[in-house]
Amino acid sequence: MIQKLEMLIALAREQHFGRAAESIGVTQPSLSTGIKQLEAQLGVKLVLRGSRFGGLTPEGQRALVWARQIVGDARRLREEMRFSREGLSGHVRIAVIPTALTWASRLTSGFGAAHPNVNFTVLSRTSADILTMLENFDIDAGISYLDNEPLGHVSSAFLYRENYAVICRPDHPLAGRGPLGWGDLEGVALCLLTPDMQNRRIINRAFMEAGVVPVARLESNSTVVLATQVEQAGLVTVLPDHLAAFLVAGRELVMVPVEMATPGPAVGLIAPWQEPHTPVIEALLAEAGRVAEV
Repeated sequence: MIQKLEMLIALAREQHFGRAAESIGVTQPSLSTGIKQLEAQLGVKLVLRGSRFGGLTPEGQRALVWARQIVGDARRLREEMRFSREGLSGHVRIAVIPTALTWASRLTSGFGAAHPNVNFTVLSRTSADILTMLENFDIDAGISYLDNEPLGHVSSAFLYRENYAVICRPDHPLAGRGPLGWGDLEGVALCLLTPDMQNRRIINRAFMEAGVVPVARLESNSTVVLATQVEQAGLVTVLPDHLAAFLVAGRELVMVPVEMATPGPAVGLIAPWQEPHTPVIEALLAEAGRVAEV
């Protein structure tokens, strides 16, 4: 039953029989058979079929809610039993907003040193993607904004508040300035994160409140691309100060702080709300609190 419920979750996520089968390592005929067997066991039609996947029926949508809960409970049970045998161990998948990747390194390096039998996969994703991946069990935890969009039913541990800095070349007119206001960037040729990034929406709001329309000559979802454009093309970017400090280190670049009228947005570790959490996630949330205090 658990495997068939995992098939339903994969199909709902991928919206395609072939991709769903590939994502969980089975053949497409096996997936189709598993879904039909699940429908027979539950006595209802779950999937609308034609020449291709046509979506879930109302009963399928309700079954999906139960499937996520049951599969999540089964995974927690396995984790609990492994903890009783081996202590903290296993593989943790974390998706992180691009601007928080340096904090992800702080969190995982400290945790990994204390618990060497725990391994990590760290992915860079948008805040919206992180919530979807948590819901579909594609990741175990995420690092994202805590107060800028609805998070749903999650557990969270605060890490830091974002403050911002301009990155530019030493010969740029902004390089010799003191703390900058958002208005000082009016008319400046910028490179910024893409609009699907929550950080970009936060910065756009700050520009709007200052009465400035940002001139984005280049957009990218990679902060490394932004730093390279500053260095090679003479553009200017705005990023959280901890990330800016990391990117300018060892480069012919400088960072200039941006004055904040109000505290910046909160960023933290989030995980699906569960009672109880698996031992690894419980320990990871505690580690996030420790890192934040440091």
